[in-house]
Amino acid sequence: MAQFYYAKQRPTAKQRITVTIDELDPFGQGVARYQGKTLFVSGALPGEQADVTVLEDKRQFARGKALKIKQPAAQREKPRCQHFGSCGGCQQQHAAVALQESSKAHALSRMLSRETASPVTVDEIIRGHAWGYRRRARLGLQWQPKQQRLLMGFRQAASNELIALQQCPVLVPELEALLQPLHHCLASLQAVRRLGHVELVLADNGPLMVLRHLDALSARDRADLERFSHQHKLMLWLADGSGELQTINSTTPYYRSHDLTLTFSPQDFIQVNDNVNQQMVAKALAWLDLQPEDRVLDLFCGMGNFTLPMGKFVENVTGVEGVAALVKQAEYNAVLNNLSNVRFFQHNLEEEVSRQPWAKQGFNKVLLDPARAGAAGVMPHIANLAPERVVYVSCNPVTLARDSQVLLAAGYHLERVAMLDMFPHTSHLESMVLFSKA
Repeated sequence: MAQFYYAKQRPTAKQRITVTIDELDPFGQGVARYQGKTLFVSGALPGEQADVTVLEDKRQFARGKALKIKQPAAQREKPRCQHFGSCGGCQQQHAAVALQESSKAHALSRMLSRETASPVTVDEIIRGHAWGYRRRARLGLQWQPKQQRLLMGFRQAASNELIALQQCPVLVPELEALLQPLHHCLASLQAVRRLGHVELVLADNGPLMVLRHLDALSARDRADLERFSHQHKLMLWLADGSGELQTINSTTPYYRSHDLTLTFSPQDFIQVNDNVNQQMVAKALAWLDLQPEDRVLDLFCGMGNFTLPMGKFVENVTGVEGVAALVKQAEYNAVLNNLSNVRFFQHNLEEEVSRQPWAKQGFNKVLLDPARAGAAGVMPHIANLAPERVVYVSCNPVTLARDSQVLLAAGYHLERVAMLDMFPHTSHLESMVLFSKA
């Protein structure tokens, strides 16, 4: 077969070119056009002219990295973190927050419009603090035998290697202040070569830490860790290879939401951004227009982040979750908050649901908050229930757009769209959509 290569039509990998950036994609990459194809440029912003090295060249698009910005945009900002550009945590600290939000909202609008075959606009952006918002972090621990030192930090971009973390301005200040003393403590342990990772969480009743270690800890190490936890008023758990948690110095962590106390295990999922989470729950309740006679179904309910607040306003709420430990925690929190009208069930929502006892009940309103894979398995059941209103909370606009088709085909109208700026300075795009019966 004859093959043809048009050298002038495709930039060669590692070739240096100059382009003008047209827009910012939701992942923080500048978008330009070059020789008839889309070029994604890391480190460049809309309106900037940039010298770019082409790193990857495909038939329909190319990727490159900005080497030099000739005309910096007014919305370019100096990154606050010294690790920006090498740490894989943040992708957009060089862009003004307003630009980050508008680019994500535009991407969300474009995806939903394409799937619904009609223009969809983002009605509002739910935002909190742009810095110091992250109340949970998992830090890798890696012993470097040649340097005889312990690395503690997040992973580098597109790598399994760790960044030696000195600061993290997106962490809540209480957790950021722990980074350096915690590293010093862990580096002095006898088990320093056999540590896995450390998790930090800020609960409403104080910070907590879970240290995962590969071998049994010596009495001296345990004493040093307990001393550190007392010094920093830190709840402490240890986890060995079995996955079981051992309490060293702790009470039950909790956070408050809508005058409720939601206790959780250090292993449980809770929303990372407390400020946005509070607003998100309030907005979902408002969109559902909850009434005393309502019967509400909450799918992928976790430990009851939405379920329990809804229980304060309606006849009854049923929460369904696939992880048994989260169901148990949700049930405990329902009792703790005297919500006798809230029930929880454990079921894998990727599997058939029609024969489940809860599925046979009637519901007039539904909320779902699935993981990135979406809710394809349960969408037909929701359509068959024919609720008046459906609120879909999404962490993946691609699966949101796909799942929306089921409701639209069943006669629902996409009424409201909100972009949730849950993770400023990152590529995460979260949203919430209200469907109502047409």
